[in-house]
Amino acid sequence: MKIIKHSGDIVEFSADKLKSSLLKSGASAVVVENILQTIKKQMYEGISTKHIYKMAFGLLKKTANSHAARYNLREAIRLLGPAGFFFEKYIGRLFASEHYETKTNITLQGKCVLHEIDVLVKKNEHVSMIECKYHAGRDAASDVKVPMYILSRFNDLKERQHAIFEKKDSISKCWIVTNNRFTTDAVDFAKCSGLNLLSWNYPEDNNLKTKNDTHYLYPVTCLTTLSIAEKDKLLILDVILVKEIINHSDCLEKIGLSSNRIKNVLKEASELCGFI
Repeated sequence: MKIIKHSGDIVEFSADKLKSSLLKSGASAVVVENILQTIKKQMYEGISTKHIYKMAFGLLKKTANSHAARYNLREAIRLLGPAGFFFEKYIGRLFASEHYETKTNITLQGKCVLHEIDVLVKKNEHVSMIECKYHAGRDAASDVKVPMYILSRFNDLKERQHAIFEKKDSISKCWIVTNNRFTTDAVDFAKCSGLNLLSWNYPEDNNLKTKNDTHYLYPVTCLTTLSIAEKDKLLILDVILVKEIINHSDCLEKIGLSSNRIKNVLKEASELCGFI
């Protein structure tokens, strides 16, 4: 059966791919098989992947909110836009979970010009700059022009010492992070130039998806028990990760949730982060 992707491309439906993504939500094999059979019965020639996703999300939500939330991860990261400001904060949290010191939105003087840096991190005396490339569209990709441009900024900045974490820090590494993907040319150029890349699916074994699952770094935007407006309020309060709600549940009172709804949100958050 032919289905239509977000990009408009027409491809053959793969039950195995759908099954794999459903299993990654944490649902049992029995639940996944039932969902798969239900979706197959409602499919038709030319159905969109968006429609299939909505059906899968709805069926998962009936089994457990946390399963639907985990399945919704990629979309949740996209919801950290539209400008990408909260995506930068999220990336700062991600590096902090790996024992980096972090700072966001810093302006530094390079050898030639001023540069606004999204995230700066330090570990083992090494300081790295991180440039975040947020894409609102699901199929957008960062092409080779992105690492070429950022390499020139990195070269300008590493020529000088800066007052970042210490009075005299030198930037020795550079990362480029995107919520979508990099083109093949972008990856090849980055490898050749010594730049580090991180995307939804790159590197293969240590990407945004795997880092989330390893460290429970789910953004609050993935929670199904909150409205979009409520999620936005939490982001404004600098509550970026689901685990931060568990540790500071008073933030849910601050955004006006009733005690019963707070209980439901905390239940989903705890299940999602493996606390129960």
